[in-house]
Amino acid sequence: MLYKILPLLLLPPGLSILLVAAGMVLHRRWLVWMGIGLLWLMSIPVAGDGLMRVLEGPGRRVAVSSIAPAEAIVVLGGMTLQIPGAPSGEWGDAADRFEAGVDLFRAGRAPLLVFTGGRLPWRENFEPEGELLRRRAVLLGVPADGVRVTGIAGNTAEEARAAARLLGPNKRIILVTSAFHMTRSLRLFRSAGFTVVPFRVDYRVQPSARTTILSFIPDPEALQLSFTALREMMGIAWYRVLLL
Repeated sequence: MLYKILPLLLLPPGLSILLVAAGMVLHRRWLVWMGIGLLWLMSIPVAGDGLMRVLEGPGRRVAVSSIAPAEAIVVLGGMTLQIPGAPSGEWGDAADRFEAGVDLFRAGRAPLLVFTGGRLPWRENFEPEGELLRRRAVLLGVPADGVRVTGIAGNTAEEARAAARLLGPNKRIILVTSAFHMTRSLRLFRSAGFTVVPFRVDYRVQPSARTTILSFIPDPEALQLSFTALREMMGIAWYRVLLL
């Protein structure tokens, strides 16, 4: 819960609002302008794209055929919305994770496809996301006995531990997640005892995009990129300290 709340206060736009509010209460114009400047900076595409590129690395997906075989394919969650009337959920961001996992399984990269049972503690009335994805995979022709779902997990660290409980120690897995999320995920899954082959998907920045005047005009999508990238960097730093 703390990890979910802190970014709202320590990262833009939350931090910008706090700075402006503090400046008004304390009658410090420089705090107000600092808040406005921070919000502007994090809202321009050149900043959002730049921060995301730091995490994603080279914007290129590797071919499924180039991935060495493993004992399981583990697909991290966070890609569906549970909407009334949609029994298998609706796609949100990161649906590439699901498609990549199914492609790897069909290509024979591993005999087992594992989805994590993602569910936040305050959403106990929701079905674990992994169950939705398992049904979708079976509908696409993946054999039911080739799909597994881990126990409940509310974040990446819990996903790693849940996968370890399901698969056992010292397993070689292909880990599928968003490119910006892979650095933290690798560290956590290796700490859980896995030998990990990364498979990065869901790139958020196009490497061929040119810098133009529009790259310096505030845009809500750029602000979202900045927030996501900075939040992930905070997570990397947090777990790096915990795993020392």
